[in-house]
Amino acid sequence: MRSVNIAELKNSLSAYLNEVRAGKELLVRDRNVPIARIVPLRADDYDAELLKLSAEGKVRLGSGEPLDDSFWDLPAPHISMETVRRLIDEDRGED
Repeated sequence: MRSVNIAELKNSLSAYLNEVRAGKELLVRDRNVPIARIVPLRADDYDAELLKLSAEGKVRLGSGEPLDDSFWDLPAPHISMETVRRLIDEDRGED
């Protein structure tokens, strides 16, 4: 496992993240004291289909933070109930 101090990590973040993306783990140090480990995501960390949609820019993966109350003031999507029923049936494999 490679080790890097914070200043070097900040200076070359993209390069280090490319290493993580390639499967390597990274130990992060603050003044030579280990404080964190950056590891590649495992296949079961995210649903494969969700990752594909994210890579295509069709969805954004959440940060885990709760939704801000202003989210509920946004306009709802305009989709007919017929379309909703059809999509649910398709997802369930029903005809």
